Amino acid sequence: MKYIIPAIIILLVIAIFAFIIRRKHNSEISRLEHEKHQIQNKPILEEMTKVKQLNMNGQTEEMFEGWRNTWTEVMDVHMPKIDVLLFDAEETVDRFLFLKASKVEREIQTLISLCDVKMSGILKELEELIGSEEKNRIEMEQLKEQHRAARKTLLAHQYSFGEAVPALERKLESFIPHFEEFDNLTETGNYLSAREIVMAVQDEGQKFFHKLHVIPTILTEIQHKIPATIHELRNGQKEMEESSYYLQHLEMTKKLDAIEIELVDLKAAIVELEVAKSITRVEEIKDEIETFYDLLEKEVLAKKYVDNYKDQTAHRLREVTSVTRAISEEAAFVQQSYRLPEKEAEIPQSCLKELEELEKKFELLSTRVEEERSAYSSLQEELNEIAEEIDRLYDEQDRFANRLKNLRIDENHAREKLEELKNLLHDTDRMLQKANIPGIPEEMDIRLEEAEEHIYVAMQSLQEVPLNMTLVDNYLEKAEACMEEVHKRAKEMLENVLLTEKIIQYGNRYRATHPTMHARLLEAEEAFRQLRYAKALEDAATAVEEVEPGALKKIEVLIKETAWRT
Repeated sequence: MKYIIPAIIILLVIAIFAFIIRRKHNSEISRLEHEKHQIQNKPILEEMTKVKQLNMNGQTEEMFEGWRNTWTEVMDVHMPKIDVLLFDAEETVDRFLFLKASKVEREIQTLISLCDVKMSGILKELEELIGSEEKNRIEMEQLKEQHRAARKTLLAHQYSFGEAVPALERKLESFIPHFEEFDNLTETGNYLSAREIVMAVQDEGQKFFHKLHVIPTILTEIQHKIPATIHELRNGQKEMEESSYYLQHLEMTKKLDAIEIELVDLKAAIVELEVAKSITRVEEIKDEIETFYDLLEKEVLAKKYVDNYKDQTAHRLREVTSVTRAISEEAAFVQQSYRLPEKEAEIPQSCLKELEELEKKFELLSTRVEEERSAYSSLQEELNEIAEEIDRLYDEQDRFANRLKNLRIDENHAREKLEELKNLLHDTDRMLQKANIPGIPEEMDIRLEEAEEHIYVAMQSLQEVPLNMTLVDNYLEKAEACMEEVHKRAKEMLENVLLTEKIIQYGNRYRATHPTMHARLLEAEEAFRQLRYAKALEDAATAVEEVEPGALKKIEVLIKETAWRT
C-alpha cells in the first residue's frame, strides 16, 4: 500500500505534465495555422488584377509572369504541403510524441517563412510597379508642363535672355527625346526604366528652370546696372578730383577698367549657360563697387574733418606750447625752494621739444593740404595723431603743475606731522615718568632715543634748501612707524606692570598655605625690582594659576571694571 500511493502521485504528475506540454504544442499548431491563413489572404490576386490594367508588355509582362508563377507555386505546392504537416503535427501531439511534433512544427515554420518572404516580395514589387506608373505619369506631366511654360517664356521675353536664347532653345530641345523615350517605355510596359528617365529629367529640369529664372536678372546686372554704377563712379571720381580731392591711391580707374573687361567674360559665360560661377562673381563685383563708394565717402568726410579741425588743432598747439613755457618758468622758480627728481625736473623741457616736433609735423601737414597731393583720409589720420599727442602732453603738464602746487602743501603737512610725533614722544616719556614703577627698562630707553633720533633727522631734512620732499617723506615715514611702535610698547609695559601688581596682591592670600607659590612670588617680586616686568608677570601668573586655575581671567576682569568705574 505504501508504494501504491507514491506511484499514483507520480503518474498524476506525469499526466499533468504531459497535458501541459500537449496544450503548448496545440497552441503552437494553432499559431502556425493562423500564419498560413494570413499568407493565403494576402491581396496578391487583387493587386495583380490592377497590373492587368497597365500595358502588359516588356518588363511588366515578364514581372507579371514571374509573380503568377511564384503565387501558383506557393498556393498549389507549399500550402498543401503545410496542410499535410499540420495534420501530422496534430496526430503526433495526440499520441504524445512531443519530440517528433517539435520537429514537424519547425519544418512547418520554415515553409511558412519561405512563403511569407515570397508573397511579401510580390506585394512590394507590385506596389513599386503600380506606384511607379502613377508617379511617373504625374511627375512627367508636370515636367512637360514646365517645359511648355519655359518655351512660352523664352519666346515671349527673348530680349531678357539676350544672346543666351540659342543655348536655352537647344537645351529645351534636348528634353524632347527624353519625353519620347519615356512615352515609349510606358507604352511597352517598362515602367521601372521609365522611372529612371523621369528622375534624370527632373534633375536636368531643375537646373535648367533655375537658369531660366536667374539669367534675365544676372544679364541685367552685367549689361546695365553694373555698367551704370561704374559710369556713376567715374563721374564722381572726376568731380572730386576737380574739387581738389587726391584719389590716385585708390587706383579706381585701373580697377574699374578690369571689372568692365571681366563683365564681357561673364556675359560670354552666361551665353553658354554657365550661371553658378557668374552669379557668385557678380555679387563679389557689386561688393567691390560698394567698397569704392565707401572709400569716396570716407574721403569726403575726411576733407570735412580736416577743414573743420585743422585751425582748431593749430590753436590748441599754440595754447599748450604757451602753457608749457609758463610751467617751465614756474618749475625753475619752484626749484629754488624744492629739489625735484631729475626725471621729473626735465618734464617741461622734454615737452617743449616734443611740441616743437609737433609744430613741424603740423606745418608739413598744412603744406600737403595746400598742395592737394595727398589723400584726405591720410591727412585726417595724421591730424588725429597730432591732436592726440597734444592732449597727452597737456595732461602730462597738468599733472606736473599739480605736483608743483602740492609741494608746499606736502611741506606743511610734513611739519604738522612732525609736531604731532614730537608731542607723542613727549607724552610717552611723561607717561612713563609719572607711572608708579620702579624704573624704566634700558630697552625702552633705547627705543625712545631711537624714535627721538628719527624725528630729529626728519626735522633736519626740512631745513635743507632746496627742500627734497621725497627724502623728507621717507624720513617722516620711518619716524612715524618708530614712534607709534614705542608708544604702543610703553602702554603694553605699563599695563603688564599693573597686572603683575594685582596678581601678586591676589596671590598674597595663599602665601601662608602654599610655600611653593610663596617662593615663586618672591622670584616675581625680585624680577619686578630688577625692571624685568615681562619675567615678573610670567612668574606671578604661573604661580597663581597653579594654585587657582582661572584666577588670571578674574584679575583681568577686575582691572577692567575698576578702570571703567574710574
